[in-house]
Amino acid sequence: MNILIVADVYPPEISSASHLMQELAEGLAQRGHQISVATSYPRYYLEGSKKNENLKTFSLENNVNVIRIKTLPLHKVNFIVRGISQLTLPLLFFKKIKRFIKGKIDVVIVYSPPLPLGLVGGKVKRYYNSKFILNIQDIFPQNAIDLSVLRNKILVKFFELMEKKIYRNADKIVFHSEGGRNFLIKEKKIPPEKIVAISNWINVDFYQNLRKDISFKEKYGLKNKFIFLFAGILGPAQGLVFLIKVAKEVSEIKDIVFLLVGDGMEKEKIRETIKDYSLTNVIIKPFVSKEDYPYLLKDVDVGIVCLSNKNKTPFTPGKFLGYLAGGLPIVAFLNRGSDGFSLVEKAKCGYAVESNDVNKAVKIIKKMYGEKEKIKEFGKKGLNYARNNLTIDICLKKFENLF
Repeated sequence: MNILIVADVYPPEISSASHLMQELAEGLAQRGHQISVATSYPRYYLEGSKKNENLKTFSLENNVNVIRIKTLPLHKVNFIVRGISQLTLPLLFFKKIKRFIKGKIDVVIVYSPPLPLGLVGGKVKRYYNSKFILNIQDIFPQNAIDLSVLRNKILVKFFELMEKKIYRNADKIVFHSEGGRNFLIKEKKIPPEKIVAISNWINVDFYQNLRKDISFKEKYGLKNKFIFLFAGILGPAQGLVFLIKVAKEVSEIKDIVFLLVGDGMEKEKIRETIKDYSLTNVIIKPFVSKEDYPYLLKDVDVGIVCLSNKNKTPFTPGKFLGYLAGGLPIVAFLNRGSDGFSLVEKAKCGYAVESNDVNKAVKIIKKMYGEKEKIKEFGKKGLNYARNNLTIDICLKKFENLF
């Protein structure tokens, strides 16, 4: 089949979403489909050596046709600019899709957020007479309302009407958990037969078959330290000031280090909080490449997942999957509604507490540090869960059933 994937991020940008879309595209191509990807031009979350790399508007990458579209700023800008930029996406994306895809499109898969990309799915559906599958990773505008990013009642109504239109146009809607599926049925009144739960996926072998001699402990000067790693976007949804408060409360344990690897619009705020607390046990480093990321996981002791308690949606962060595939024990600080709680319980991979209780979080950090050998079993169980439930082949078969 001729399949178009529409997403705002794709490698060389570094994020769980970009890697997820790459694995979806290349996995479907390996299964005999003709795959095209329409994505924005990469300029934000890049490994150092990739920042000045010139990429073509159209290129063939691992049997996937990649169309890259220059847009207005989408990240590391204030929310007003980001909102305006997102509203221009449907026009910019559809114009480039029509330019480069002259034949048929049987299925268009749209990754959301950003929500306005869902309008591209509707346009492609009508123009190419294709089937439209909407893959929702987080629920906008609800997440922006929860985080007090979106307060204007007129704008809220505007985006809610857009949301309804996109849901109505989609032939099938995919969410990555049953909790999210149930949320959309109950809160957004989506017919149950229209929405399917398909978990996100991970290439376990990529994280386990390591052959290079790379030591991040040595590179970062962290030998003999017990490292809690947070790797990913440093944004408002993550609520990382909570994590810094937890780090402050365990600063007397000199072996413990909190390593934050990533970038985002909250980075300076986090740095200021670290400075205000005079902490030496929190270190911020830039993104590492996808190829080196498994070696980073190998060199740390615990993976941290953190979401602001203001969130109300069932969203489960993609970084969970990398930690599981890397065999890392996990400690998760989550909003009450997150399906991350059930994932930790099913995978038996660590502990999860609400991200508004510093005292409980501190106890869990100290518990994991005090049970260094015992928590290795969490990592093994998480790895087994990923192998048995989250492989790309299992998930691709479910997607193909929707085609």
